[in-house]
Amino acid sequence: MIFQGGMGVAVSDWRLARAVSTEGQLGVVSGTGIDSVLVRRLQDGDLGGHMRRALASFPFADVASRALETYFRPEGRAPGQPYARLPLPTVKGSTFARGMTMLAAFSEVFLAKEGHDQPVGLNLLTKVQLPNLATLYGAMLAGVDAVLMGAGIPREEPGALDRLAAQRPASLNVDVAGSAGSGPAPTVAFDPAEFGGDAIGPLRRPAFLPIISSHALAKMLLKRATGAIQGFVVEGPTAGGHNAPPRGKAALDETGQPVYGERDVPDLAALRAMGLPFWLAGGTGSPEGLRRALDDGATGIQVGTLFAYSDESGLEADLKRRVIARALAGQLEVRTDPRASPTGFPFKAVSLPGTNAEVEPYRRRTRVCDLGYLREPYRTPAGTIQYRCAAEPVDAYVAKGGRVEDTVGRKCLCNALMADVGLPQVQRDGQTERPLVTSGDALASLPRFLRQGAAEYTAGDVVRFLLGRSDARVGASPA
Repeated sequence: MIFQGGMGVAVSDWRLARAVSTEGQLGVVSGTGIDSVLVRRLQDGDLGGHMRRALASFPFADVASRALETYFRPEGRAPGQPYARLPLPTVKGSTFARGMTMLAAFSEVFLAKEGHDQPVGLNLLTKVQLPNLATLYGAMLAGVDAVLMGAGIPREEPGALDRLAAQRPASLNVDVAGSAGSGPAPTVAFDPAEFGGDAIGPLRRPAFLPIISSHALAKMLLKRATGAIQGFVVEGPTAGGHNAPPRGKAALDETGQPVYGERDVPDLAALRAMGLPFWLAGGTGSPEGLRRALDDGATGIQVGTLFAYSDESGLEADLKRRVIARALAGQLEVRTDPRASPTGFPFKAVSLPGTNAEVEPYRRRTRVCDLGYLREPYRTPAGTIQYRCAAEPVDAYVAKGGRVEDTVGRKCLCNALMADVGLPQVQRDGQTERPLVTSGDALASLPRFLRQGAAEYTAGDVVRFLLGRSDARVGASPA
């Protein structure tokens, strides 16, 4: 009945997913930026040896060996030493880049599933198109049970899962700016035979569960998706991370946040009529929220925020402590920022001192795009495909045909979210990247969840609280 939200980058890591799955619910790992997470863990010495344990079980030993040779530092990095970076994602890519992405996804799912037989899911952003096929295949090699995809319209991915399960080449059309009338869209491709996958036999195809904001999108996907869909996660605008833009005419309230209205409320009766299971997300993280969802015909709920601050989540420990302390003191605000994300989707951010939620300190940051997950492919006048990001240096973005007004207020989410999980880059100017914490509006209810005065808790506590069990160490069972 409970899906643990797939919070990137690596907030929903293997430890959190494993903890939730062993409680009998669906633990979910985030696949966003997972290749950079793996190589940074290796450069920090792979504390506990978990990455090396997963790599030792990877079916393509040459890929694992190259990762260790290139990135593993037994003693970790020297103080102030930057992380070695992976190649930036491109449409064509390289065997090396695909291998690292595949290996990272395998490792995360392998560790999440280790030692139990309960299902584990993978969360991906549709908008981050270029690494997704390699991520899906790596997760499938580890036996992932479900794939959840939001931040876009994942129409082609179900068919790609069918092909990858059969060890056949798969491809996805790539959204390209400025490509109208310029011929067919380019494709990003992945062929299991490049690594020897065709020699190991068919893989189990995971369930595919798009994350949607409206029944209309669900209906369209059922009609036009290239493969079977097994259900939906229905996410409202109170959820953390990226939100769907408001439907209809865009408007901002007096605080500069998007205004959502009746058109943004999904028609649950229409969803029930489709006959597939669905889970409600956004503001559902309570026993009452679960009961309401079940009463409305849902199979259950997806919850992110409560799990994000549990002991097992990948969020950096000091950030957890600070957020919990300020929540208990009533000093936290979650804002839906219509400008922060280079994707153009509204993005939720916690107003926490010392993070990139602070406007003036962020303006002093030297703009750089060195991870590139949110870069936008665009077609040049000569017809070639190049890449730009609205959070990169303004002059560079404009030189690539971007509009200067599109750079205003944009933030480098790639680097900030890496900092959230204790993997911040040290840039060439000596600055260490700062975090940007995202949470749903449910963060305001954290004091109720912690009302017995607890300052820390486990993922199991969250599950027991949501199920209304009397053995929950926090919160209270419903009356």
